[in-house]
Amino acid sequence: MLDIEKIEALGDQHIPTSQETPMREDAFDISDAEKITIIQHHFQKIMETLGLDLNDDSLSGTPYRFAKMYVKELFYGLNPENRPKLSIFENKYGYQKMLVEQDITIDSSCEHHFLPIVGHAHVGYIPKEKVVGLSKINRLVDYYAHRPQVQERLCLQVLNDLQATLETEDVIVIVHAKHLCVSSRGIKDKDSFTTTVEYGGKFRVENLRNEFYGLLKGSFKG
Repeated sequence: MLDIEKIEALGDQHIPTSQETPMREDAFDISDAEKITIIQHHFQKIMETLGLDLNDDSLSGTPYRFAKMYVKELFYGLNPENRPKLSIFENKYGYQKMLVEQDITIDSSCEHHFLPIVGHAHVGYIPKEKVVGLSKINRLVDYYAHRPQVQERLCLQVLNDLQATLETEDVIVIVHAKHLCVSSRGIKDKDSFTTTVEYGGKFRVENLRNEFYGLLKGSFKG
């Protein structure tokens, strides 16, 4: 049974629990098609409980559309089989300065209310032996964003994946995003944004971080 008093007491407190997205061991024992069928059934019950008439032409297909959207679109990043294949190349030209991919669109969902998180990510790294195709950074951010998320975890997941893929600790990730669970409910603050930063290796040096921040001047969109 859910402890409603505990849930209410926690309220809107922001509680990240781990760097990994919490998943059950049997998460992929059933197919996407089966998941869509189950979610469709339960969302139909939610709509009926709210008093909506599913015989209406506009509403009749909503449970299926909702279920398909959750499995195939909004949360496709839950399945590790959907992780994009990153094109890695040998750093033959010996580029050893900072490389930055900025203003990467964030289109995610908070795991507390399943409401949108929208904003931008900025990713930088200093190549060693390997470099990655630029569009692959965008795809990697999109993959981790498309799951129920906590912004701190999103930063860490992108950072850790790139560090492992590029075999370097010299990576930095910034996420600057608006949470609709803050702007559309609760406090209903329409203007606030949340910024999170994670980094390792050479980016622990303040001067290098400042150089990275300087390249992002004007990128923080309000």
